[in-house]
Amino acid sequence: MTDIAQKPHQWLSWIASIALVTSAILAAFNLYPYYAYGFMASNALWILVGVVWKEKTIIFMNVFLTAIYIAGLWFK
Repeated sequence: MTDIAQKPHQWLSWIASIALVTSAILAAFNLYPYYAYGFMASNALWILVGVVWKEKTIIFMNVFLTAIYIAGLWFK
């Protein structure tokens, strides 16, 4: 059986995932604007993960999600 190679800085993706789930919990309880800030922070972490992993799709998706959260806070 072959070993599965881990990507570098795997711990960072776990932190980003925990932040994302925490933000979703805040959103479920409608704790605005805290969940928006949480989503921005978790998406910023995912952008960092995408840069470290050189995954353009992760970077692309999270840059636009972060922009959406910023626009939502700006125009609220």
